[in-house]
Amino acid sequence: MATMEKLEGSKVKLTIEVSADQFEAATQQAYHKAGKRFNVPGFRKGKAPRKVIENMYGPLAFFDDAFDIVYPEAYQAAVKEQGIEPVDRPDVSIETLPSEETPLVFSLTVAVKPEVELGQYKGIEVEARAYNVTDEEVDAAIAQLQEGVARMIDVDRPVEKGDTVNLDYSGSVDGVKFDGGTAQGQTLVIGSGMFIPGFEEQMIGMANGEEKDIHVTFPEDYHAENLAGKEAVFTVKVNGIQVKELPELDDEFAKDVSEYDTLADLREGKRKELLEQAENEAKLEKENDVIRKVVENAKVEIPDAMVERQIDNFLGDMSYRLSMQGLSMDDYLKYTHTDMSVLRDQYRADAALRVKSQLTIEAVSKAEGMEASPEEINKKIEEYVARIGGNMNPEDFAKNLTEDDKLYFADQVVVEKTIAMLVDHAVEVEPKAPEAAEEPAEAENNQE
Repeated sequence: MATMEKLEGSKVKLTIEVSADQFEAATQQAYHKAGKRFNVPGFRKGKAPRKVIENMYGPLAFFDDAFDIVYPEAYQAAVKEQGIEPVDRPDVSIETLPSEETPLVFSLTVAVKPEVELGQYKGIEVEARAYNVTDEEVDAAIAQLQEGVARMIDVDRPVEKGDTVNLDYSGSVDGVKFDGGTAQGQTLVIGSGMFIPGFEEQMIGMANGEEKDIHVTFPEDYHAENLAGKEAVFTVKVNGIQVKELPELDDEFAKDVSEYDTLADLREGKRKELLEQAENEAKLEKENDVIRKVVENAKVEIPDAMVERQIDNFLGDMSYRLSMQGLSMDDYLKYTHTDMSVLRDQYRADAALRVKSQLTIEAVSKAEGMEASPEEINKKIEEYVARIGGNMNPEDFAKNLTEDDKLYFADQVVVEKTIAMLVDHAVEVEPKAPEAAEEPAEAENNQE
């Protein structure tokens, strides 16, 4: 039997009663399981009667073990009875110790998934978005293809802006070389701004094979503190100078870089591709606007535990991305001169918004009675199998799924259907015209 009291901060207090008979059975079970750890003079280890042990070690000798036996079932029954969904570990407190006729009474305080007070979620107004593709955007897409098949050719002339230079360099501060200041066969595009300010500009005019001392000053905010603001000298040698040669934009180019036979067809194909991208981006922006406003209209008190768990998820993703670059989280914290508490605080606002968004969409799904049919779940599984690739059969994959796995795919279907419903019911309005700047008030004429 359990009673529930709602507390602030999306927490509840459950008071649970376990009958004397039930706890006695658990105590007897605990005795058979844990009695062997008690040493009682006159008895072989594990053979002392329960009463003897309790007389020697106290009536609560088996209480903790018995409580561990009754607690899980009693807690889960109370959770089911009260229809709550805990989101954190509960804090447990014993209210009344059991006796032969008195039940065990304990209470626990736990954060639960909060109830969402939905605001308006149908008929959300969003600005209509026009999507089109200009000739300039098509030109840029063609130029990108052109860059992709460009070739580098050697030139026999002094360095100019835009050239790709192969160089050796050795840097020193006050005549002393520093770590990371020496390299051979380095490639540098002049004008890219990849080196210290002033370095690339001083290379313009250098000839192939020429050596030269370049004088620069490290920026005050340079990442290496021992070099920040310091004057340095780099001895530089040019090993080679190259320029990029772009192919002619003609029908042969179109055949080389695409499935099209003419440049005109390639341009038209790129226009359609860019138009489709623009349309998808407009749809995504509309979807994001609708969700943002639905979430803003909702009210919910989010437990700290849910925010902390979402921060854990963010940091887990971040740690994985760092590992793909050969870095650990400790490395990142060291290089950025920060610590984990600061990093967690940086994610806190985004985590709270993510949790509120998830809770709100879930509440809308429930309010609208959204469900996933077996056919929709199977289709989602097929999409997943196709995305991960391989020769796996979707039906074979589905056979190995647990109930939690299937619930995951079902939740995805429900979320997608809910968002589609919200977007379908949204109302597009014309974008607001920019507000005209107010004219400065004329000075009052105080002359008589």
